[in-house]
Amino acid sequence: MLLPRVLTGLVGIPVILYLVHAGGLAYGLFVTAISTLCCYEYALMLRLGGRPVQFMPTVAFGAALAACATLGGPLPLVLAVGAVGVVLVEMFTKEHSLDRVALTLFGAIFAGWMPAHLALIRDLRPHGEAFAFLTFAAVWAMDMAAYAAGRGFGRHAIAPVLSPKKTWEGAGAGFAAATLVCLGFQKFLLHDVVTPVQAVVIGMLIGTMGQLSDLAESMVKRDVGAKDSGALLPGHGGVFDRFDSYIFCAPAVYYALSLR
Repeated sequence: MLLPRVLTGLVGIPVILYLVHAGGLAYGLFVTAISTLCCYEYALMLRLGGRPVQFMPTVAFGAALAACATLGGPLPLVLAVGAVGVVLVEMFTKEHSLDRVALTLFGAIFAGWMPAHLALIRDLRPHGEAFAFLTFAAVWAMDMAAYAAGRGFGRHAIAPVLSPKKTWEGAGAGFAAATLVCLGFQKFLLHDVVTPVQAVVIGMLIGTMGQLSDLAESMVKRDVGAKDSGALLPGHGGVFDRFDSYIFCAPAVYYALSLR
């Protein structure tokens, strides 16, 4: 499994870095596509796992929410229309399932709106590009450090039921890696923009929220009995598996940077 992970990274990382640098419409469409695929995989997992969900409304509503963040749009209107639409669809089914309404709305927000904050980070002026690079680099470092430390000397499971392979040792290594990357960005690229203390806080947010995001997606997978959200990315599973760290992390970084 290691070789496919490495090969996928060698292809995917340069593409993401280029899109972050390009910004604008290209990056906005990329983030919208990621959120849409996450919603698709979420809905597919629930359907295959026998959980009630409105498949296409989940994908469409999640994509519309993401587009509000990435391309600009009337978020309050989209929220209202989407919520009304999901309820109306359910009213004209035989089951009239409130569970299906709840899981549909949850999926659109959880898998669609939340990771789309990656675009809002890029739009922070005048340093959005550097902030976006920092976010991706810190999450990648966190994931690699947690994976290596967990495999090498991880002994104590964080959440044995949700994710048996995730350990406190790996989490500590990932937390440290994210913080060090943020400090490195502060020193070499953002020394006039954020203070060392602010860099540490951002690193701690990424190191904590990124790993909690991973566990949150694992909770969804365990509930439906899925090992991976999909198989689109060799060695990584699905798109939702690869971008799950950004579910809580991207909003946390965006609002932290907005309020700094």
